Amino acid sequence: MTAKVQIYPTPEQTTWLQQTVDAYRQGCNYVSEIVYATHTLQQASLHRDCYRPLRAEFGLRSQMAQSVIKTVIARYKSVLTNGHPWTRVQFTKPALDLVWNRDYSLKADGFSLNTLVGRVQVPFAQQGMERFFDGSWQFGTAHLVHRHGRWFLHVPMTQEVAEPHLDDLRQVVGLDFGINFLVTAYDSQGHTTFFPGRAVKARRAHFKILRQDLQRRQTPSARRRLKHLGQRENRWMTDVNHQVSKALVVRYGAQTLFVVEDLTGIRGATERVRRRDRYTSVSWAFFQLRQMLEYKAALYQARTVAVDPRYTSQTCPKCGHVARGNRDKRRHRFACEQCHYRSNDDRIGAMNLHRKGIEYRVTGATGAGPQS
Repeated sequence: MTAKVQIYPTPEQTTWLQQTVDAYRQGCNYVSEIVYATHTLQQASLHRDCYRPLRAEFGLRSQMAQSVIKTVIARYKSVLTNGHPWTRVQFTKPALDLVWNRDYSLKADGFSLNTLVGRVQVPFAQQGMERFFDGSWQFGTAHLVHRHGRWFLHVPMTQEVAEPHLDDLRQVVGLDFGINFLVTAYDSQGHTTFFPGRAVKARRAHFKILRQDLQRRQTPSARRRLKHLGQRENRWMTDVNHQVSKALVVRYGAQTLFVVEDLTGIRGATERVRRRDRYTSVSWAFFQLRQMLEYKAALYQARTVAVDPRYTSQTCPKCGHVARGNRDKRRHRFACEQCHYRSNDDRIGAMNLHRKGIEYRVTGATGAGPQS
């Protein structure tokens, strides 16, 4: 989990923090230029070429200079992994990576942060952070962020939790992710719960219209607003996913096996839909929702498993007949051609995922794999 902690530096400490994040950003851009020119992502080679200039020209302390190199390497690897060609990465936002127990630590009076002028003790907002101080959580490399005049530490928190055994799970819940219904859940008692998505879909359509209008203008102010709009939409989508995943684990509780579709490769599959429908089909953060569900379920002593999604919306849960004609995708209806069982197609998907979850409890196999 990532704990987003607001810190409260004094005016003098604010100056030191600002100088440090500026030097760190400049150092990242310096290393980025070298990486872009040489296409070198080997840490040893970059350390040999960049470490001394980072210390001498930008005044970075030893650990900060090493963190700069690691930050730039990670950013380029992320760009290349996402399928983009070699592109010059620029660091524009004031930020700083701090290594636990080297660049920052937790003291009685607040966080001790490393700056260009040495350590500073900065108080922080403790409300909501109490659970992380029981000794069972490990602190990771923090990200110091300056946003809208306020300072935040984004701290990755890790805790080892015991995963419940399959035999101890008291119920299975199939979860079908979608657009009209964000989640359709089918549980072991035969109850179906729909998480409506029409309001979310309408707001996304509103964002899309605003984005198209700004893209047509092609002015500097329009481009700035377009960037801020994208950030606002991402924050909103993240919040929606947090609310939905939390509602699921609270509703079904401990000893639950949540069964979701393995949507690996879904972007490549949905990009073959009509262009006008591509934004709706591709851009919702289903993988983020799954990740949030996984870690929240672990905290609630529940489990999440991803299974092969093939035919989950075309298979009759009553007689097992599989046919594309069973499903009317446009009207979101399912009618089995063989036994004539009828229902909502999203509910059918959740029912079939529930069945696959029961099979998983017996065999331990998901059947998930690369999808064509």
